[in-house]
Amino acid sequence: MKAIILAAGYATRLYPLTLHKSKALLPINKKPIIDYIIEEMNHVDGLDEIYVVTNSRFYDQFLDWAKTTTSRVPICILDDGTTDDSNKRGAIGDISFVIEQKKIDDELMVMAGDNFFTYSLRDYVDFFHEKERDCVCVKVWEDDTSLSQFGIALLDEKGMVLDIEEKPKHPKSNTVVFAAYLYKKETVPLFDTYLAEGNKPDAPGNFPAWLYHRKEVYAYTFSGECYDIGTPESYHEVCKIFEG
Repeated sequence: MKAIILAAGYATRLYPLTLHKSKALLPINKKPIIDYIIEEMNHVDGLDEIYVVTNSRFYDQFLDWAKTTTSRVPICILDDGTTDDSNKRGAIGDISFVIEQKKIDDELMVMAGDNFFTYSLRDYVDFFHEKERDCVCVKVWEDDTSLSQFGIALLDEKGMVLDIEEKPKHPKSNTVVFAAYLYKKETVPLFDTYLAEGNKPDAPGNFPAWLYHRKEVYAYTFSGECYDIGTPESYHEVCKIFEG
């Protein structure tokens, strides 16, 4: 299995915190967010390469970070060649870029670099291997007023995805999809197909929303927390919880 950590965004909603630093490198309890992701990935059996895709603005920062972080699994930093929000590739564009650059022909884990979570990635991967299907990672969300800010999944009684919609005005359920995806080896070439059809290259959740029409996709419901760090206020709130 290979892993891609998406860290090429510019996080303009977090300015000025992310004006000169990638969101994935912001510290929580004196440790960059991405370090927590790397720690969890290191618990996954069979994961043999981690690709961190960033942009030209933050590339050198990630090279410096990679020299200091500890990981059993080798880490490779890739520059997607973009410089700001006007020429960014989008998350799915970045996934396709890494697949092409590294000739990935394997099971694939895709994680957002700003994912700060407390669930077990190893348990998620065990579920993926048990189902032998592409998987998304979900949690039942208690705050109905904020559902439209997320990708929302509708599931059957076995956990198979019946519908996924990114930031719907009228959510069909209260099951929120988080940016942690597991794809089978034969699904990896479909990223090119998705983009060739002219679909949106931005939010990573757009791909499973397209994929479930073509293949069975299952949802892993995790126990624990996953925080959406989108504003300075939400970042400081998470810092307060985990530094307190």
